[in-house]
Amino acid sequence: MLRFRNLLDPPTFGVNGRTPILSRAIAEHISPVTLPKALAMAGLLLAAAVAITVLAGQRAARLPAGLAKSNGRIEIERIDIASKYPGRIKQIEVREGDDVQANQTIALMDVAELRAQLAAAKAAVRRASQSIERAKAEVVLREAEHKLTEAELKRARELERKEVASTADLDRRIAQHEIAEAQILAAQAAVGDAVAARDATDAEVARIETTIADMTLTTPVEGRVEYRLAQVGTVLAAGGRIATILDLSQTYMTVFLPTSEAGRARLGAEARIVLDAAPGFVVPATVSFVASEAQFTPKTVETTNEREKLMYRVKLRFDPKLIDTYRDHVKAGLTGDAYVKLDAKAEWPRRLDVRLPDAR
Repeated sequence: MLRFRNLLDPPTFGVNGRTPILSRAIAEHISPVTLPKALAMAGLLLAAAVAITVLAGQRAARLPAGLAKSNGRIEIERIDIASKYPGRIKQIEVREGDDVQANQTIALMDVAELRAQLAAAKAAVRRASQSIERAKAEVVLREAEHKLTEAELKRARELERKEVASTADLDRRIAQHEIAEAQILAAQAAVGDAVAARDATDAEVARIETTIADMTLTTPVEGRVEYRLAQVGTVLAAGGRIATILDLSQTYMTVFLPTSEAGRARLGAEARIVLDAAPGFVVPATVSFVASEAQFTPKTVETTNEREKLMYRVKLRFDPKLIDTYRDHVKAGLTGDAYVKLDAKAEWPRRLDVRLPDAR
């Protein structure tokens, strides 16, 4: 009996340590025959305590009505920095992980050949300008000839009226005058052709200058370099990629909700996100997109139970100002749980109150 009492001496068994199961006094009156019954009762009570604890935890984790839960991963919009024209990479000015500003230079392409083409195009512009001057001078010459033929025609008519000159001579003067008029029109048309030629060369100069400008590759947005996809000296085809930029202002989590919940999720609704990498923090977000078509098979179904298997893609967007504050911690691919408010009147449980780390 002494050995049995020492066995029951240590801890007091109960729920949360408040209600003792076997006290020392009871243990002293239990005989060896009743020991199995006592142990069985203790096991039952311990199992009941565990069950109560589990149920209490499940009740605490249960969401209030009007809220939905899903899981997903952080995604960030990617922008490929690619060459519009074929060419050789002369210089790359960023590395993976670098923060970049909008319109910042990412890479420079070799433009030596383009600069030679530009010089030739500018020479063609000068030549076209000279052609215009020659055409204008031709117009002046033809106008002078026209005046001369006009004066000669006038004299020929007077002489023909006085019967000093023949009618044939008058006809010749009239023809010369008409030819002079036609030559003026031809000279004026030549001026128009020369002007058009100069406009074409000007356009060629502008095209080459635009191409040269396009060979300086810049980022259209502020963000972060995710990948550097080429090296200096690489020859790229048109559309060849050099780097990938993460547009941090377009950061969101993609989740999937069943039909019954997706239909109640409105654009602009509140959401909360708890990342697996930082379970102690709750990040606010808003619903920015709800897919109009279901994903996952089956695509079309007939019964209500089957319709519940359809899932709709939902985007939960983070406030760009919040992302800018914690930009050093923003990473694509992080997984976590997302909670969406389906009913505007629903209240967030305390465990989903917004909690953010200190901004540093």
